Amino acid sequence: MKPRIGVYICHCGTNVAATVDVEAVTEFAATLPGVVIARHYTYMCSEPGQALIKEDARTLGLNRVVVASCSPRMHEPTFRAASHEGGVNPYQVEMANIREQCSWVHPDRHEATDKAKALVYAAVMKAAHLEPLEEREAPVTPGALVIGGGVAGLVAALDIADAGFPVHLVERSDRLGGRVAELNRTFPDLEPVAEWLPALVDQVRRHPNITVYLNSRVTDITGFVGNFEARVGPIEAGLAPAQIQVGAIVIATGYNVFDPRLKPEFGYGIYPQVVTTLELEQRLSSGDLTVNGKTPKEVVFIKCVGSRDQQLGRPYCSRVCCMISAKQAQLVRQALPDARVTVFYMDVRTFGKRGEEFYDEARRAGVRYRRGNVSEIYRRGERVVVRVEDTLLARTVEHEADLVVLAVGMEPRPEAADIAALLKLPRSADGFLLEAHPKLRPVDTAVDGVFLAGCCQGPKDIPDTVAQAKAAAASALIPLMRGVVPMEAATAVVDPELCAGCGMCVEICPYSAPALDPLWGVSRVNAVLCKGCGACAVTCPSKAIRLQHFTPDQILAQVEALVGW
Repeated sequence: MKPRIGVYICHCGTNVAATVDVEAVTEFAATLPGVVIARHYTYMCSEPGQALIKEDARTLGLNRVVVASCSPRMHEPTFRAASHEGGVNPYQVEMANIREQCSWVHPDRHEATDKAKALVYAAVMKAAHLEPLEEREAPVTPGALVIGGGVAGLVAALDIADAGFPVHLVERSDRLGGRVAELNRTFPDLEPVAEWLPALVDQVRRHPNITVYLNSRVTDITGFVGNFEARVGPIEAGLAPAQIQVGAIVIATGYNVFDPRLKPEFGYGIYPQVVTTLELEQRLSSGDLTVNGKTPKEVVFIKCVGSRDQQLGRPYCSRVCCMISAKQAQLVRQALPDARVTVFYMDVRTFGKRGEEFYDEARRAGVRYRRGNVSEIYRRGERVVVRVEDTLLARTVEHEADLVVLAVGMEPRPEAADIAALLKLPRSADGFLLEAHPKLRPVDTAVDGVFLAGCCQGPKDIPDTVAQAKAAAASALIPLMRGVVPMEAATAVVDPELCAGCGMCVEICPYSAPALDPLWGVSRVNAVLCKGCGACAVTCPSKAIRLQHFTPDQILAQVEALVGW
């Protein structure tokens, strides 16, 4: 069929238009072979922008669409869906990245515009060779696996189970509740954890659709979305593992707290006067705040211990430390009204609803906030001295204290790395599991059917954890309730006439999609597992593997356009 291509150039507000002459690029695109319409719009991803594509596709009989905008990772699904509604096969849509690869890296307007034209030209040339592909469907095993028995895992398990599906909840420890079970009260309402967590745990334990595995871990996961098979092994040796078949997986492995021994200058583990926020929670719960048998008169909180620290490889903010310090400082003031409470901070970040008001309440309660970087803690008699660089006064001060509380940050659990290896999940630079898209798919992962809940994805407080757990459960329920899952069409395909059965594609594939047929001795690709990365195609010595949507003709058309430019 003769190509009838529509080209759409996005301003992306000023992200593109501030550097690229969008009108000039549009005029150029209109002259390219096969292009029947070229338009530009402020935000192509918006509803009006998508409406332009749909209307042109219907009225002009478009059979291919090229969108020049941001990275395909951001909005390729958006433009594919819009084109599909207009009657264009979603796999006959091509994107040119003129934001990240052009306007954001070329300050010179003429240079950026020229490069944008080249990228659009290459995209149009590839689009002319795009072939229509059809998605297929695979059946789904009704059931879900939830890894982690903290608040995120409990909430996700309950939501899925309440929808009528069996849930297998795996927890490494001998109890449910996770880190929250170690807390005394929560902010900003100072609500006792004992008033709501035991009831949540009891709901899970009594639910007829939930099977709980304590002292257990997931040792192996195979399969694909809709048809996963997991092996759950008891941590105690000698017990037989279970095998579980599910359609979706929710990962809720939680977090670890930073070990302040990695900052020896604070004297943790050396001086009994120095404790962590988690240890203070236990003391507040028991009502015993004494140090060496004496009631503290000077209490100091030090924030950002193990957070926002480039030297330790933890440059991120742990989000909850400021609020935990404000909460504990208030509780200490209530328990010890004669004590002076001082908080040393780099910045105060009051994440969450009513956070700023809660911070103000702490100050009204008599908690003193002092901006400064703590350099060391050392002993002086029965007290310790906190040496601080006051960043407002620009001088070093020494503050004696009877009790020092280190607001330790969050970090990924080691188990997260094990799960990532089992499922081949990517992790961000900070070690937390990486979501598929920071805006549009915050609970999805790169592996279809696997979803993230809670602090395994990044630091967050209890309300955000519960919200993400519910979102993960809702996302997991989509394939379970549909009963079938679509299969990606842009996958690798093996020509059995050319395949020599060497198995190199099996070894190189990160998703375990190819496998050697035991009868015919040739490679077969599981289309559900394949992500279209192309590793097998470039590895195959026989050139027996063809990657759909990225065929040699399509790639060479792009290359020739760029070389000839």
